[in-house]
Amino acid sequence: MNNLTASDANPSVPHHESEFKQKCRAAWKKSKAFFHGNPPGIIGGFLITMILLGALFAPVLTTHNPDKRVARPHVAPNAEHIMGTTRSGRDVYSQVLHGARKTLSVALFAGIIATVIAVAVGVTSGYFGGKIDEWMNFITNVFLVFPQLPLLIVLAAFLGQVGSALIAVLLGITSWPWGARVIRSQTMAIRSKEFIISAEVMGESKLRIILVEILPNLISIVFGGFLGTVIYAMGAEAGLGILGLGDATEVSWGSMLYWAQTSSSLYTGAWWEMIVPASALALTGGALALLNMSIDQVSNPKLKTGPHLKLWKKLNKEADKRRGLV
Repeated sequence: MNNLTASDANPSVPHHESEFKQKCRAAWKKSKAFFHGNPPGIIGGFLITMILLGALFAPVLTTHNPDKRVARPHVAPNAEHIMGTTRSGRDVYSQVLHGARKTLSVALFAGIIATVIAVAVGVTSGYFGGKIDEWMNFITNVFLVFPQLPLLIVLAAFLGQVGSALIAVLLGITSWPWGARVIRSQTMAIRSKEFIISAEVMGESKLRIILVEILPNLISIVFGGFLGTVIYAMGAEAGLGILGLGDATEVSWGSMLYWAQTSSSLYTGAWWEMIVPASALALTGGALALLNMSIDQVSNPKLKTGPHLKLWKKLNKEADKRRGLV
């Protein structure tokens, strides 16, 4: 008589489970809608998924230690070393997978820092206006005046060989101005909309208006800017690595290019030592660029294609009917 199940003792459990399933189902439908009829998104999503899985499971997918000599110098690609070896006898395949961890973590960390600063500066400047906007614009313009890559080279040279964490911070705090300018202009366009004015009239706090009313309408722009910053950060990390300004003892795509250049791999015929990390950078950057392009096609009506264009036209026609224009 008193043997109650977990669902009887706590009736909210199945309710929460059903809510969770509904959220998962809704997220899955949104994902399908995003990729449906969106070739750049499908290709970019597939490529970046494979790259991330390769980096995540690098210890499982490789059999050689990327930091130790495992063969003779500059062994050509073969069955045992499918991407050859470096001048120091290290396995290139193991290095490129383990190096993806370091390079991608630097790029993602730099992208997060730059995006947070860009959103904070852009939304604050665009929403509040006045003196705040003037000061924020002044700070943004100061950062825009200095050429970014030469500034990074000077900072890295002044600090000596810097680690990946410091490189990510340097890239993050110098990569936010362009994103801040775009977010500021979009915020200025949104702040005069009816729903923002209604929220202000109802006495909503400015913080809530920014977090609940403005930021959700900037997600596509913010995420697009984040991907652009990640692409730039990968290239900058590789550039600093080639110049020897990064930590050459860490395994990353930048340090791989540095050692390939130092050993003159292209001149000695060991092309794989240079081509493999360079191809990894190009493939990852291309995949992220395709994802960025797909976001534009979905969020920007002027770029909508395929099923997205049909859906947009249908929704636009229904809106015109409600307004009595058709």
